[in-house]
Amino acid sequence: MSKKENMTKSFVLRVDAETMNAIEAWAEDEFRSTNGQLQWIISEALRKSGRLRKKKNNELDKNV
Repeated sequence: MSKKENMTKSFVLRVDAETMNAIEAWAEDEFRSTNGQLQWIISEALRKSGRLRKKKNNELDKNV
């Protein structure tokens, strides 16, 4: 397993149809997958609330 695989966790998320349609449309607008869009939304919310530490430039490079 790669390091990235060890760092991610899978889980089931139940979302109502209207919300899911909005997320899928947003993801398409941003040229992301639905999963990628959800990860971005969660990361942004955590960052804005101060619950997620900022990544250093070298950490960003490792996760790409």
